[in-house]
Amino acid sequence: MEEITLYGITLTVVTILLIIVVLYAIRAVKNKGYKKKLEYLDIEKNKISGTPIVPELAKIENYKNNDKINIMYKEWKGRLDDINEFQIPRITDMLLEADYTLSQMDYKSTLYKIAKLEMEIYKVRTNAEFLLDEIRDLTTSEERNRMTITKLKTRYRELFERFNSTKGDYGVIAESISLQFENIAKKFEDFEKVIENSQIQELNQINSSIEEMLDHMTVIIEEMPSIVLLSVGVIPKKIEEIKRYYDAMTKAGYPLDYLNVEYNIDEANAKLKDIMTRAKHLNIEESLLILKVLNEYFEGLINDFEKEKNSRKTYEETLRSFDRKLTGINKLVSDIFKQLKEIKNLYDLNDKDIEILNKIKEELKKLNTDHKALVDHTGNGAFAYSKLCKELDVLVVRLSAIEESLDSTLDTIGAMKDDEARAREQLEEVKLVLKNAKTKMREYNFPHIPDNYFVELSEAQAAIKEIILELDKKPISINTLNTRVDTARDLVLKLYSKTKEMIKTAKFSEMAIVYGNRYRSDYDDLDRNLAYSEMLFFKGEYQKSLELSIKSLNAIEPGIYDKLIGYYGNEKI
Repeated sequence: MEEITLYGITLTVVTILLIIVVLYAIRAVKNKGYKKKLEYLDIEKNKISGTPIVPELAKIENYKNNDKINIMYKEWKGRLDDINEFQIPRITDMLLEADYTLSQMDYKSTLYKIAKLEMEIYKVRTNAEFLLDEIRDLTTSEERNRMTITKLKTRYRELFERFNSTKGDYGVIAESISLQFENIAKKFEDFEKVIENSQIQELNQINSSIEEMLDHMTVIIEEMPSIVLLSVGVIPKKIEEIKRYYDAMTKAGYPLDYLNVEYNIDEANAKLKDIMTRAKHLNIEESLLILKVLNEYFEGLINDFEKEKNSRKTYEETLRSFDRKLTGINKLVSDIFKQLKEIKNLYDLNDKDIEILNKIKEELKKLNTDHKALVDHTGNGAFAYSKLCKELDVLVVRLSAIEESLDSTLDTIGAMKDDEARAREQLEEVKLVLKNAKTKMREYNFPHIPDNYFVELSEAQAAIKEIILELDKKPISINTLNTRVDTARDLVLKLYSKTKEMIKTAKFSEMAIVYGNRYRSDYDDLDRNLAYSEMLFFKGEYQKSLELSIKSLNAIEPGIYDKLIGYYGNEKI
């Protein structure tokens, strides 16, 4: 029991010692981490102290005779003293405070002070770097601007050489450009004077001014030849050409007022004058754009003149053709209405046909009125031929529509006449077919003619009489007439076909009976069947008689039907 107690005590002691060791180790690690952080911040502080502001500030000593630079120097010196005498020492104090709280193992306060230190170091470092950049901007200004001015001089020489090599292209503006190059050359002299007077703070301004002037001169050198060429040469010549063209066409009777040519020429001359006035002061803003628009306008104006000439030719040709057609349509419609009563008496025109004719007459009347108005406008020169062409095109379309409607109506009336003539021709043809059918019936001596044949014959004759009655009516109903003709033709053709068929069947039936007579004495069944077939033949039932004869003979002499066809002809029943 004592051993167990002793083992428990020992285990407890060992555990407590382990906990103490672990806690000590954790504290040592924390101390080491915070200590390392403080050392890093101390290094960062020293870097701020090592910022090369003093050497850069010393370079300004040579320019202190310049009042503006002297003021800037004092302001920068004051900001540097504030950094060295107040801001950096404050960082040193904060480092000492943080180190003390760390030695007291107050980790929470240490962490807070480290955070403040980082913010303060960042602020002071930023102040120092910003101050250094301001000072260097001045101390490096001369060197930097020397490089810039060298490039600007190169640009100047290139532009000046380009100008001199093409000086004739600039016309009267060449003098203004030469003066501007002289002004730029004076700016280069000003640059040297500023350096001599230690006014280096003005170098940037001078360089910017020179660069701006060279940018402007680049545009001038690039665009001015085109502006001078268009303003003095191309466009004025086009204006003179337009004037001559316009005067000639006006005298020839072309209505060109809608183009406002004279007004636009005056406006163009005013713009040309303004552009050249501004060009002498090297102000070419939007000048080239305006000149291109003017040039395109006058080129388009020539096209308008040509279009007007072509439109006049087209208009006159179209008008002549239109007048001929209109005169023809007017005469045709007039003739139709003069004969309309007679046409109504001859044919059964429906209300729709009459309505269409009246509508055509009304549309034609309006078209004649509009045509007269168009011709009147042609004579007074109020409208351009291009517009007259469009108006005439509308009239042409309307005339075509009238022609189409009129043709359709005339086709209807013509069709009625054609149908009447065709009906009379077909009447004669039907009569002839009926006559042929009767003739064929008489050619063969039928022992008996079926009653239904006479019924069909009577129907065919009645249908022919209906055609004759319809043709004698006034006015004629073409639809009814056509129906009568179709009916009569169908009935007569049917009768004619039936006549031919009945003759063929009767002949073949008789032939089969005659052929079978050679076997009657030898075959009783055949004799009986042929006797019955003869009875059917004389009753007028020729098809039944034929079928019975062929069937009976086929039993004795197979293929008798084809043999009889071979003997007596190739007509198949």
